[in-house]
Amino acid sequence: MAGGLNQRLGFTRYEADEYYKRALEFYKKNDFDNAIDSMNKAILAFPNQSEYYAARGLMHLDDANYDEARADFDQALKVFSHELLAHYGLGVLAFRDKQWDAALASFTHAYNVNPKRAETLYYLALTYFNKWDFASAANLMKLAHDQFEAHGDKRKADSGKWLRELGKLIDKSSTTQLPLMQG
Repeated sequence: MAGGLNQRLGFTRYEADEYYKRALEFYKKNDFDNAIDSMNKAILAFPNQSEYYAARGLMHLDDANYDEARADFDQALKVFSHELLAHYGLGVLAFRDKQWDAALASFTHAYNVNPKRAETLYYLALTYFNKWDFASAANLMKLAHDQFEAHGDKRKADSGKWLRELGKLIDKSSTTQLPLMQG
């Protein structure tokens, strides 16, 4: 009875949020063990929060624990099928494994949840680049670059380099005549 009353009054949610905040502080310091331990406590206190699983998945991803990351992203999507961080994380895993179609599907889901998230736009652009769709890659990289710039994010330099490179590739492909295939 006390557990149900605590949940209805929000005590377990408050406790879970405190563990989550603590986990983020550890994560900022690259202290993955303590970050994940705090996320475990947050999930134990409030197991129906998809963001907690997705955040722990990103922590596992950054700590190169790819199987644990995938399991957390999958669990987050079981709790809430539109969890942006989970789709993004699955996209990163697929991208890392050069599974371009799977990466494209995951990043597209994440994009549909929030079309202005710079990291998603950036990875979508790189995915299209790897699929040899340079025009789509350039358009998305421009959107990512604009978001990085608007938020004063240092990654705008990297996206700017990609924009220049993609521009060259598009110019080259539009001026190069491809040989006709003889049938």
